Amino acid sequence: MHEPLPRLRRSVLYVPASNEKALKKSAVLACDAVVFDLEDAVGPEEKAEARERLRGFLAGPDRPGCEAVIRINPLSSEWGTEDLLAARACRPDAILLPKVDGPRDILDAVAALDETDAPRSIRIWAMVETARAVLNIGAIAELGRDPAARLSCLVAGTNDIAKETRVSERAYLRPWLMQIVLAARAGNLTALDGVSNDFRDMEAFARECTEGRAMGFDGKTVIHPAQIEPANETFSPTAEEIADAEAVVGEFAKPENRFRGVVSIKGRMVERLHLEQSEALLKKARTIRKRGE
Repeated sequence: MHEPLPRLRRSVLYVPASNEKALKKSAVLACDAVVFDLEDAVGPEEKAEARERLRGFLAGPDRPGCEAVIRINPLSSEWGTEDLLAARACRPDAILLPKVDGPRDILDAVAALDETDAPRSIRIWAMVETARAVLNIGAIAELGRDPAARLSCLVAGTNDIAKETRVSERAYLRPWLMQIVLAARAGNLTALDGVSNDFRDMEAFARECTEGRAMGFDGKTVIHPAQIEPANETFSPTAEEIADAEAVVGEFAKPENRFRGVVSIKGRMVERLHLEQSEALLKKARTIRKRGE
């Protein structure tokens, strides 16, 4: 029996549910996931219409083959309950909850889904975009270890964090972004970096992608199709990394090293923890290769 390949989330594109043209285009893009947005990208007067447009689109033949996520409005808002019911009916891979302050926001959404007998396959993603969310990030991420909580991904909402904290430069957000990554690892969750607002400045976007990968993020949320390919490239293993991982796996596979905890490769000490990292990297590379076939 083959081990399941990991889910790719290198590039996650926000698409306004009110934009019919953008909805149709999402079906042919190379992003790993699409977040169909009923929240920030949709004005108050468009909410009901966007909800119905999204329902019809996802029920039709143009539904994207990649991971499909729906961002709803907060359950405490006037649109939240209807959004959740519409999202549940669309059977997305996940529902993205905005403005999460603590575990209770997630548990309330899970309770609502359970009351409607929503399939267990519908997961929860959480936007980390408030000061309270950053302060409570450990407790939020701990839900990732409880299958009943459905939580599978943390998404950094850098614009809202900056607005709420009055931080004006990304450099000063880095400590909080690292907290999100650390909490995600503790909770066995995916962590996604925030958006880069100027989609015309591809150099700045490339720098953010490189920085985000170095910080440990699994991928980046994007707002324009032009950002998809650079994100995919940056968050994919390089040829050098693949070769190095293959060397580590090959060395430990030798009969004389099968039970050794440490081996030497070209003068470098390599432990079994490096073997685990190498195996995970090669599995990700196989997933990417399979997707391109």
